[in-house]
Amino acid sequence: MAGTDITITGKDGAFGGYLALPSGGKGPGVVIIQEIFGVNPWMRTVADWFAGQGYMALAPDLFWRQKPNVQLDPTKDAEFKEGFGYYNNFSVEKGVEDIQAAITALRKMPGATGKVGNLGFCLGGLLSYLTAARTDTDACSSYYGGGINTMLGEAAKIKVPTLLHLAGNDDYIPAEAQAAIKDGVKDNANITVHIYPGTAHGFCRDTDPRHYDAAACKLAHSRTVELFKKALV
Repeated sequence: MAGTDITITGKDGAFGGYLALPSGGKGPGVVIIQEIFGVNPWMRTVADWFAGQGYMALAPDLFWRQKPNVQLDPTKDAEFKEGFGYYNNFSVEKGVEDIQAAITALRKMPGATGKVGNLGFCLGGLLSYLTAARTDTDACSSYYGGGINTMLGEAAKIKVPTLLHLAGNDDYIPAEAQAAIKDGVKDNANITVHIYPGTAHGFCRDTDPRHYDAAACKLAHSRTVELFKKALV
């Protein structure tokens, strides 16, 4: 079934989000955390896919303070650069607060089980990691989160099962950063790191053939769903 645009009540005001529901209209919740390109058509297809797996999937608009309803195409140079402009003016702290608002909204929806996980890509991957540390989420799955290596002090706060998916050949998260991440989280049994050899940053974005790796994305999603099946019951 097709998703709908909804309004989420946040700490600093109301903002939008895309909600996709499973066929029965009931289930655990999953917050889908955007890249730097907004809640664009690809993010909506991700939410639709997770709804198809039985989850109430909500993708909140995290750039709303700068410009509501940003939907960019990263294969177009001008829009790619525009995304970095929003990223450079983005407050990670406020973003996590908005994600908490989305989690709370999902818990209260009719048909919700009360359990809510999250997953995010790129900027959303970093935010997913921070969501694990700073919110009441029940599980996290972070895809190629840039900047995690600079915020490893947050790892000790993570008390819920968390996956970190890293691309083996990531221009934004080089080998040294990946090594730092692995070392920085190794003492927390809640965190599991998966590295996908030969893949590039954005390997799950199927609208961008330059980076998409179908096999790697399928494996990463299967691990995410396996996590959610255990943690969101």
